[in-house]
Amino acid sequence: MHPSARKVADEAQQLGLNLEIVEFQQTTRTAQDAANAIGCQLAQFVKSLLFLVGGQPVMALMSGTNRLDERKLAALRGVGRKKVKRADADATRAATGFSIGGVPPFGHTSKLPVYVDADLTRFGVVWAAAGTPFAVFAIPPDELVRASGGMVADLAAHS
Repeated sequence: MHPSARKVADEAQQLGLNLEIVEFQQTTRTAQDAANAIGCQLAQFVKSLLFLVGGQPVMALMSGTNRLDERKLAALRGVGRKKVKRADADATRAATGFSIGGVPPFGHTSKLPVYVDADLTRFGVVWAAAGTPFAVFAIPPDELVRASGGMVADLAAHS
């Protein structure tokens, strides 16, 4: 197992989760890549997206089909919309300890506020990255919320 995936597995165990990390030959870097590899619906894949909100890192766990509405995240954090920016690769690695494309929903190097897209709760199981762009795991949404310390919120942008 890749050391980053092992780190996620160890953190899951500490959180009382019994997860099976699945590693693929093909990339699971994007939500679509992951859904294709897993054979799940795109909406069942958790995108772990880091934003800087008022300069502070905040994690948004989004359904694979949804785009985050930055105004909603700003409102949850009590700042104006212009204070929300997508974190770059360096900021993401610094705050989470993982590279974009493999960021898990928990086990980050920094304690982050986490918001969980309410649309993920409609599934019995969702899938998330496990530390690398080639590793994933399945988890019930209620366990995802518990393990991430997240708050369920309406985060999706509606066209």
